[in-house]
Amino acid sequence: MTRLTGGAVPAPAAGPGAAGRPGPAAGPAPAAGPLVLGVRHHGPGSARAVLAALDAGRPKAVLIEGPPEADGLVGLAAEEGMRPPVALLAHAVDDPGRAAFWPMAEFSPEWAAIRWALAHGAEVRFIDLPAVHTLAASDPTWDDSEEYASEDAGAGLRVDPVAELARTAGHDDAERWWEDVVELRGATDPFAPFEALAEAMGALREAYGHGGHPRDLVREAHMRIRLRAAQKEFGDDVAVVCGAWHVPALRRRGTVTADRALLKGLPKVKAELTWVPWTHRRLARRSGYGAGIEAPGWYAHLFTAPDRPVERWMTKVAGLLRAEDLPVSSAHVIEAVRLADTLAALRGRPLAGLGETTDAIRAVMGDGSDAALDLVRDRLVVGDVLGTVPAAAPAVPLQRDLERLQRSLRLKPEAQERELDLDLRKDNDAARSRLLHRLRLLGVTWGDPVAGRGSTGTFRESWRLRWEPELHVQIAEAGVWGTTVEAAATAWAESQAAAADDLAAITSLAERCLLAGLTDALPAVLHALADRAALDTDVAHLAQALPALARALRYGDVRATDTTALREVAAGLAERICVGLPPACAALDADAAAEMRERLDGVHTAIALLTDRGDLADRWAGVLRRLAGRERVPGVLRGRAVRLLLDEGRFAVDEAARLMGLALSPGAPPADAAGWVEGFVGGASGGGLLLVHDERLLGLVDDWLGGVSADAFTDVLPLLRRTFAAYEPGVRRTLGELVARGPAGPGGPAAAAAATPGFAPEPDERRADAVLPLLHLILGTEVPA
Repeated sequence: MTRLTGGAVPAPAAGPGAAGRPGPAAGPAPAAGPLVLGVRHHGPGSARAVLAALDAGRPKAVLIEGPPEADGLVGLAAEEGMRPPVALLAHAVDDPGRAAFWPMAEFSPEWAAIRWALAHGAEVRFIDLPAVHTLAASDPTWDDSEEYASEDAGAGLRVDPVAELARTAGHDDAERWWEDVVELRGATDPFAPFEALAEAMGALREAYGHGGHPRDLVREAHMRIRLRAAQKEFGDDVAVVCGAWHVPALRRRGTVTADRALLKGLPKVKAELTWVPWTHRRLARRSGYGAGIEAPGWYAHLFTAPDRPVERWMTKVAGLLRAEDLPVSSAHVIEAVRLADTLAALRGRPLAGLGETTDAIRAVMGDGSDAALDLVRDRLVVGDVLGTVPAAAPAVPLQRDLERLQRSLRLKPEAQERELDLDLRKDNDAARSRLLHRLRLLGVTWGDPVAGRGSTGTFRESWRLRWEPELHVQIAEAGVWGTTVEAAATAWAESQAAAADDLAAITSLAERCLLAGLTDALPAVLHALADRAALDTDVAHLAQALPALARALRYGDVRATDTTALREVAAGLAERICVGLPPACAALDADAAAEMRERLDGVHTAIALLTDRGDLADRWAGVLRRLAGRERVPGVLRGRAVRLLLDEGRFAVDEAARLMGLALSPGAPPADAAGWVEGFVGGASGGGLLLVHDERLLGLVDDWLGGVSADAFTDVLPLLRRTFAAYEPGVRRTLGELVARGPAGPGGPAAAAAATPGFAPEPDERRADAVLPLLHLILGTEVPA
């Protein structure tokens, strides 16, 4: 153990890094028996050391920590279409959500060993606990990191072997210590690092107990059984690549009977395995096979750089910053390399590591700011590298159909987040929209809708896309509904329609089916919607459901979908709302009134979208008039009804002012009057501008507020503050100027408006007409003679 903790035993030289390159000269042969190479998962230094040891030992078989069911998939690693990072994915056939991953990057020792074996004709086998048992456990996505629980050190104690070794060597930073003694140093003996690690891990297991993770004893028993089977076939000409923690257990002599006893009675499930693409960003999280690493992009660079890794890294950084229009010159690169090397020498490090390069980038290229550094961390230190797998890899039929659609629609999966703007008037964009909506129905969250930057019309959609490895599990789960995306989404929608008992849920489902273009599912969904709407007597539920139906009608129009049946259901709901809403709005408390106000706005917008029902619009206006004049209706609803009628041109300003005067009369309860004000001018309805342009309404509010008693003012202040705080700063400033000026002087409101900067006594039609030529030019219309 002293050889490793003293920092004298490094990994092989960093020069030859990639698989297939010649390693260092062979050193002394290891001890007799199988060549057991203990590694740290996802470590470029460990990967280089494995390659050097395999080149020196030339084993006939390479055994790797991983699920044995994947033995038949190993050959795909040599295919042209296989590019790491990738992962072995195992999932339960009957429950695809129970899944486990074994990720491998280019710099992972396991991947390096697989590629070496395939290139040299050696047999490759996996020896870990089979996936059929792993998936049957209560937590199949266990993390085989370098962190373990000690049986002998007390319940709940966690032991990190690397941290313990670093502490023994007098270092408080385990990652930096490991980087110094393994990742950044060079050596000529290919076996010395593994012997030192084995000795160190043996000492740790003796001190803290032979068991780590509760499942380790079972896993190690299966590894020993697989190792004995390989020895019978190949003798001692066998190499094992596994986590360093397991090396003492594999070298420990035991009996086959004892190992089989540990494996007896383990639960199992039927499992399927395949290769799936992985990402560097996903490697940076702590889940799946191997510990999460903070800098996969940096590790990949260390492994693949043929020489002068610091200089090459700084060149990459400069290229990234220049692409973002940041001023970085060759002189910056030279000075950054010098500073990183100087920092490494001052800190006693064998080579500048990530910490030194980061400090140099901040000081030289970022002028001491973290702005450029954040970009480097995101794009290079972590990175958005997405691996690929060959078409020959096993996949569920739904996955194959999705890949076909991605190719035909030119919608390539990418690890980097990007926004996609769609014009639904174009056939390809409309097909892309249908695909993304269908995937969302199935729970495959490849894309999320976002507010677009362009037109707000229904023919525009914007999506934020990012491909994550977990999507393969979601696709496997969704595969139970069908073999194609359309068939699976249709089956899922029909199942949801049959099971849903909530009106709002069914209306939302109908809207989503229209967005997804699921014409085959619509009859079942609309039938369930009509049945549920006929039975629901709660006006609030009906009011909540109507807006989604109205939106669905618009989406149906832009997608050329037949929505006749949906339109009839929406009209029926609107009729029932008109009948039942006035009684439902009486005698509500403050919370219920606020909720009903939202329903009122939604219904008003929905009825406006039903443009072919003029009689319905008239009936709705009558409902609003009744609400505006009923004393038992809360003030916030009365004020909102008046405002909606005023905006529609069904109320004159004088009538609105009269109703406001009644609501804000001295005899009205202050809280109810404040609610009326909030309903009339609150929210995002442009009420602030209404008060700016009509001083009569502003004067009524000002007079009422001035007459509120001191005790009542304390109660209504929070409501008024919420109302006026929603206005734009410019609107609040103008209102303050008008109130500070006081009541309108001689000449009435018109004279007062004329005295206000920016306002004229009467509209200037000549100035307004000046913009008409420009509008005609933009719209492409002819200017009237």
